[in-house]
Amino acid sequence: MTLILVVDDEPHITALVTRALRGQGYDTATADDGPVAVERALQGDVDLVLLDVGLPTMDGFEVLRTLRRRGCDAPVIMLTARSGTPDTIEGLDSGASDYVSKPFAVTELMARVRSRLRERAAAPAALAQGDVTLDILTRRASVAGREVDLSAREFALAEQFLRHPNEVLTREVLLSRVWEMDFDPGSNVVDVYVRYLRAKLGSDRIATVRGEGYRWNDG
Repeated sequence: MTLILVVDDEPHITALVTRALRGQGYDTATADDGPVAVERALQGDVDLVLLDVGLPTMDGFEVLRTLRRRGCDAPVIMLTARSGTPDTIEGLDSGASDYVSKPFAVTELMARVRSRLRERAAAPAALAQGDVTLDILTRRASVAGREVDLSAREFALAEQFLRHPNEVLTREVLLSRVWEMDFDPGSNVVDVYVRYLRAKLGSDRIATVRGEGYRWNDG
């Protein structure tokens, strides 16, 4: 049975969410602070984590970074009463799969849970183009067998390129898929992260298509 870890220090929210999850046929585990959540998630049987940002001892962002650093690849949906864009970006940059603001509709949260579980089931174990390999499960990258350290956002950008080799991906498409943001013609975040990837994966792998976007060259 699919196991979902609910991490929240508000008992009424934990009770509400676990009841809804069990009604959908999922098994649940709970934690009400960061260190306990990390310990439980790393046991290896958790399929998805619902993670509150405002936790005592260790906040949700640090919990998420710790899980990703220690190899936990389970989808993580962040839950937060903070609605600001910087918090959303921090969560996604730390490796979150999704972000839901409180108060939330339980039906929407359940739909997001189902969506992330479907994505996990359908995802290939690894992507490879030439000598560049991305391990989707462990979120690790390598070039010619040498492991390369990528941030969560760099990995997500590289994943888009390797899933669409030799296709021109516009800045608008990349901003939407990787940052889940509407296109801002004044933003250079895509260009900055492409520059990071070139430095780590090889400058000749990502070509600039003038006036359009970028293309991964598979050789």
